[in-house]
Amino acid sequence: MQNKDRILLIIDCIVNLVLGIILLLFPLGAASFLGIPVPEHNFYPTILGAVLFGIGIALLLEIRLTKKNRSGLGLDGAIAINLCGSLVLLAWLVLTDLDLPLRGLIILWFVGLGVFLIGIIELISRSDNKYTRKS
Repeated sequence: MQNKDRILLIIDCIVNLVLGIILLLFPLGAASFLGIPVPEHNFYPTILGAVLFGIGIALLLEIRLTKKNRSGLGLDGAIAINLCGSLVLLAWLVLTDLDLPLRGLIILWFVGLGVFLIGIIELISRSDNKYTRKS
């Protein structure tokens, strides 16, 4: 990887991780502290924060790879993004009362569990490929 590309990836990684953390902290008053508009509900900012944090982790994984085995964000990046986003969505569903109609809750549970399951399948698939020797 060229040094210029590596520096850009590091900057992008840091920005995504910081923005993700700030958005994940919205329920703890981060918006008021920063002096920005406070949404009526912290649901969407924290979901976006989880996805941005997942992208930051994916970029961090990309930075550590050599040019020979780089593939964009690839499967490792997809795993990071899927698990971060789905785990925060599922935490919202388990720990809070979103006061949504039943169909909304069913859709969100379906999305949260579906994306989490995809992330787990990708993780298992990645682990199998990583440690399987070719004969």
